[in-house]
Amino acid sequence: MLKYFLIFLLTIWMSGCHQQESYTLHLVGDSTMADKKDPELNPEHGWGQVLPSYFDSAVTVVNHAVNGRSTKSFIEEGKWDRVKAQIKSGDYVFIQFGHNDQKSKDAERYTNPYTGYRNNLKTYVTEAHALGAKPVLFSSIVRRKFNEEGVLIDTHGVYPYVMRQLAIELDVPFVDMQWYSEQLVASMGDPKSKKLYLWLEPGESSYKPEGKQDDTHFSKYGAQQMAQLAIKEMKNQGFPFVKYLKAENLKTNN
Repeated sequence: MLKYFLIFLLTIWMSGCHQQESYTLHLVGDSTMADKKDPELNPEHGWGQVLPSYFDSAVTVVNHAVNGRSTKSFIEEGKWDRVKAQIKSGDYVFIQFGHNDQKSKDAERYTNPYTGYRNNLKTYVTEAHALGAKPVLFSSIVRRKFNEEGVLIDTHGVYPYVMRQLAIELDVPFVDMQWYSEQLVASMGDPKSKKLYLWLEPGESSYKPEGKQDDTHFSKYGAQQMAQLAIKEMKNQGFPFVKYLKAENLKTNN
């Protein structure tokens, strides 16, 4: 009997040793990160929408990002409270806002970068930490805006700087998506970089038959490129879940 009992214990131990760890990534942000409806037909995609395709089953991506939200409106509409209700200890929380915080003519969304924006970001970080989660700050992805000389122009002002400084102050990881996307878009130039964004000729897409000229939101290809920029920096910073990346998908989408 002792022999069989020891075998039973050994079996349980070996099973535990081979059990795959798992990670959950909660995404909190605006339309550049958000899932879009009708993904098989809709030419617009958020980078968070395509992120799950790069990981195997050990990594679960829960995309809470919503079109048009700022750090302020996401909290005031109760969306952050709903995210917190789902967060478990050990989860990651990716936080990316900035595009809509700049809307100075919209009192429901605008935040002063040095006060409201900074303090809202601090709320996300400290409350995620209180739940045992691991917050990560992501700066906004560059808008496609070239001047007459073909130089890519910044549109985000001090918002990415404020986020970067807060990340240093709070000692949380920071992924500078503005910098990495700026390098990509500038290297492609104008007009080649249009393929990253939602630029459609009339009749090109049955989903948007009237066409579209959008320098903020992404095509599926653009979303894939932005997701890969984020993944590259996650690898550089040594996030443990990157071991579960699907190498074949990274190669396919390059």
